[in-house]
Amino acid sequence: MAGLSNRYSAGPTPLLNSEQKAELARMVRKGPDLEADGVVRWRCVDLKRKIEDRFGVVMHERTVGKQLAALGFRRLSVRPQHPKSDPLAQEAFKKTLPRR
Repeated sequence: MAGLSNRYSAGPTPLLNSEQKAELARMVRKGPDLEADGVVRWRCVDLKRKIEDRFGVVMHERTVGKQLAALGFRRLSVRPQHPKSDPLAQEAFKKTLPRR
């Protein structure tokens, strides 16, 4: 049985090479251009379109999210805050609360 071996498969080929991944990271850090990209913040669906146009690689939105996670990016969301909130009044209220 000379033709058989116990090697593992190398796995699927990556969709983006290292140069393309580096360029994708630069694009995300730089942020979108409203006039050129038509958006004010990147979403996976927007990046999917940009990757298809720029690199000619078709991938699912979820795969774009996985690529971003592999590059060290995390999803950030804004914390809601009332526009008329008063930080000084909040601190005064916290100081008057009884301790448990």
